Amino acid sequence: MKKLYYGGEIITMEKDKEPVEAVLVEDGVIQDLGSLSKLEPLFQDDNIEKHNLEGNTLLPSFIDPHSHISMVGPVAALCDLSECDNFNEIVDQLKAYIKEKQLKDSDPVIGFGYDHNVLQEAEHPTKEVLNQVSMDRIVIVMHTSGHMGCVNDLALQIAGIDENTKDHEGGTIGRVQGTLEPNGYLEEASMMAMREKLTGDMGTNFAAMMQQGQEMYIKNGITTCQDGATSKEIMQLFHTLADENALMIDVVAYPLVMETPTELLEQYKRYAKKYSNRFKLGGYKLFLDGSPQGKTAWLTEPYEGETDYKGYAWYQDEEVRQFALTAINDDVQLLTHCNGDAASDQLLRSYANALQVSTNPNKHKLRPVMIHCQTVRDDQLDEMLKLDMIPSIFNVHTYYWGDVHLKNLGAERGSRISPAKTAFDKGLAVNFHQDSPVVKPDMLHAIWCAVNRKTRSGSTIGEQECVTVYEALQAVTINAAYQYFEENTKGSIAIGKYADLVILDQNPLTANKEEINKINVLETIKEGSTIYQKNET
Repeated sequence: MKKLYYGGEIITMEKDKEPVEAVLVEDGVIQDLGSLSKLEPLFQDDNIEKHNLEGNTLLPSFIDPHSHISMVGPVAALCDLSECDNFNEIVDQLKAYIKEKQLKDSDPVIGFGYDHNVLQEAEHPTKEVLNQVSMDRIVIVMHTSGHMGCVNDLALQIAGIDENTKDHEGGTIGRVQGTLEPNGYLEEASMMAMREKLTGDMGTNFAAMMQQGQEMYIKNGITTCQDGATSKEIMQLFHTLADENALMIDVVAYPLVMETPTELLEQYKRYAKKYSNRFKLGGYKLFLDGSPQGKTAWLTEPYEGETDYKGYAWYQDEEVRQFALTAINDDVQLLTHCNGDAASDQLLRSYANALQVSTNPNKHKLRPVMIHCQTVRDDQLDEMLKLDMIPSIFNVHTYYWGDVHLKNLGAERGSRISPAKTAFDKGLAVNFHQDSPVVKPDMLHAIWCAVNRKTRSGSTIGEQECVTVYEALQAVTINAAYQYFEENTKGSIAIGKYADLVILDQNPLTANKEEINKINVLETIKEGSTIYQKNET
C-alpha cells in the first residue's frame, strides 16, 4: 500500500535541500517527496492512502546510539527507588514492593534507581539499612548509574564476600570504617559480580520483558536501538526473538570484548554487521572506568576536595590494546565506555597503537565510538577526529547530575561536561544517548538538555556548550545512523531510505527551546507501518 503524508511541517534532516511538503511511501521505503504541486497527481489516486498531518510535524524517527534494551524491561519490573529522598523511604518502598508483588519468603527483592547524590543522607544505603527490609531474603539495590549498589548481609553471605575477600580488579568492596568487614556497598566490577542476580531467571520471561522494553522506545519515537554489553545468554535470547519475528524495532547488539566475542561473531554470522529479522551484531563493547557522579570515573586530575584520588582504571594499557586489536582484526566497530579523561587517554593511545600493528586492510573504516565522553578534553576531541572516532555523548548528565559535577569536579571541569558544541565545531559526528535503563529513552528530553544545559536546580551549566536545535536533531537522527553504518538507509527523509518516521505535535525548530521537552510524540512509524499512536483520550 502506498501512503502519502502531507498537511504539516516536514523536517527531512537533508541539510540545504529544498523544503518538502509531502512524502510518498511504498513498501516501507520513501519513494518520492517534494512540493504539493509536484505531487498533486498523487492526491487523485484512490490506491494511495492519504495521511493528513493536520499541522503536526513529520521527521525521521529517532535512533538510539547507546543503551541496554535487554535491561530496560527487567529494570521496569524492579522496585523503583528513583523518587526516594532518604533511607527510610527506600526501606518502605522495598517492603511495599514485597507485599505488592506477593514475593515468596525465599525470593530476592531488587530495587533500582536510588541516587546517593540526592538522598538526604548523601550516602549509599549500606547493609544496616537494607537489613531493615529483611534478614531472611537477598536485598539488592542498584544505583541509578548502574555502576554501584548495596546489598544486605544475606546477599554478602551467599556471594561469599567477607573480611577476607579482596577487591575485584577494577572494583571496590565497601568496608565498615576501621575494619575489613564488608558494609554492603559494592562498586564497579564488584557490583557487576553481583548483578547476575538481576538476570538469573530472565530466560523464561525475556520475550515479555523485551516487549515492555520495546514499547518504551517506540512511545518515544525510537525505531533503532542498542543492546550494549550483550552477554552470551542474551545473544541467544535475541536470536530466538529474531527467529520468532518478535522485534518491532531494529536492535544492534555489542557483546563484551573482554569475554569471547570472536566466537560469538562466528556463531552468529547471520547477524554479523547486517540485520536479520531486525537484529544485528554491530561490534564489541569495552568498559574502561566508572561514573563521575559516583566518583569512579578515571580522571587525570583529582576530584574536587581530594588530595590525590582520581578514580581508577579497569584495565592496564596492554590489555586495552589487545581488546582494541581484537575488534580491529575481527573487522568490527568497538564501543568503549569512557567517562573520565584518563580513560579517554587510555582508549586513544591504545586504539592508535592497535591500528598501527593490525594488518586488517579495512582497519581505518571501522568508526570506533567513545561512549559517554563526560570529561573529554579539546585535545582528545582532536585525536578522535584523526582516528575517525565518534563521540556518543551522554548529554542528559547536564540535567540529572550537572549540580553534582560542579561539586565533584569544580566549576571549570564541571561546567564543561558533555562538550557537545566543541565536538560539533571540530567536525565530529556527534550523537546523543540516554544509556537506558539509567535514564528513560526520551530523545526530546535529550534535545532539550543539549540546547539549554539546565541542571535540576535550574542553573545553566557551561552555556558555551549549548548546541542549536538542528544540531541536536542531527545527533539523534542522521549522526546516530552514521554510527551504525546506516546513513544511506536511515536518519533522514530521502528517496530510497526506509520510512522510519515520527510525528510530533510541535516543530522543535520553531518551538520555544525551553519547552522542547514538552513536545509529544503522536505517532511512530517503522518502515511505513504505524507501531505507536498516542491515545487522544
